Amino acid sequence: MATAIGVSVRDTVLWVEDTGETDLPVVLCLHSLWLDRTMFDDFVKAANGKFRLIRPDFRGQGKSAPPTTKAISMETCAEDIEALIDKLELKSVNLLVQSMGGDVALRLAARRPELFRSLVMLGSSARGEPPEQITWVHKWLDDASATGFVGESLDLLMEVMFGKTTRANPAMQPVLAHWRAKMEASPLSLWPAIIGVIERKSAVPLLPVVTTPALIFSGQEDMPRPPAWADEVVGGLPRAKLIRLAGIGHSPIIEAPAIVIPQILAFFDQPHVE
Repeated sequence: MATAIGVSVRDTVLWVEDTGETDLPVVLCLHSLWLDRTMFDDFVKAANGKFRLIRPDFRGQGKSAPPTTKAISMETCAEDIEALIDKLELKSVNLLVQSMGGDVALRLAARRPELFRSLVMLGSSARGEPPEQITWVHKWLDDASATGFVGESLDLLMEVMFGKTTRANPAMQPVLAHWRAKMEASPLSLWPAIIGVIERKSAVPLLPVVTTPALIFSGQEDMPRPPAWADEVVGGLPRAKLIRLAGIGHSPIIEAPAIVIPQILAFFDQPHVE
């Protein structure tokens, strides 16, 4: 039976949704900044009965405990998820991750390769942000701290999270409206997570030691993690395949679920990734 509970790990509490089947292979879903665990709702429906789906919210995000520091590093998040895996006694884990989730996953897979069976990354990269981008984001956050993410700030955030083609697609407007409303409601307590992502250290040196078989989805319209950054990941990982998506931005599993989800399920089913 599916559960949704707060799980104590290290010095925090993570909100975790778990379909709970002990006789099915595990898929651990790690979300993007801004998009919490519910970004994988369509995947959970498609994978029902095939996999045990575990979806935590990262520290300081979603329904997890609020932050206690000014920034939440990717290393801290990786240690949280490692502790969660150990607490739930998970083995042979398939990782499904987007953006920030990819930053965390690379650190996990480099640190504990024996835990992971396969890795699917969407809208992800390994490098740190360029200095000029860090400066710009700090100014953007300063401007938004007084009013929240509304108006032009919210419009820009939508451009960051979703590709131009998706934003212009009439059929996608209900989905976009849902996420726009959620991001507009983002509390100030999200700031430490944002800082942690934008000031993340490069994980490029870790790529050669991540031996987990990987499938990388990269949208041609991805603004924050452009195609060249995905190419860098594929070139650095020993066992990786790239799928480039035309007309898709930063959030492939939301923007093109009918294309992406069947390929993810097929990859997780492949025996060669054992």
